[in-house]
Amino acid sequence: MAVSFARDILPLFRPIDIAHMKTPGVLLDSYAYMSDAANNHANAQRVHDSLTGAITPRMPPGGPYWPQPQLDLFAKWMSDGYQP
Repeated sequence: MAVSFARDILPLFRPIDIAHMKTPGVLLDSYAYMSDAANNHANAQRVHDSLTGAITPRMPPGGPYWPQPQLDLFAKWMSDGYQP
């Protein structure tokens, strides 16, 4: 079964993370923002890179950082084609 944003990814984000990231315009709870096919899925890739520490600041600010299984699930959501 393909990884789903609503079922598998959205629940990984804590309400505090969603609220904190809205200030700089990162809409973690918006499938349209996160999948953004018109922009080659750049928003999801940027969020993933922030979660893994590939770019800074790392998310979530101050931790706790996502464990590898959650990072892998997010990466699978992307490789499965950004399913809603």
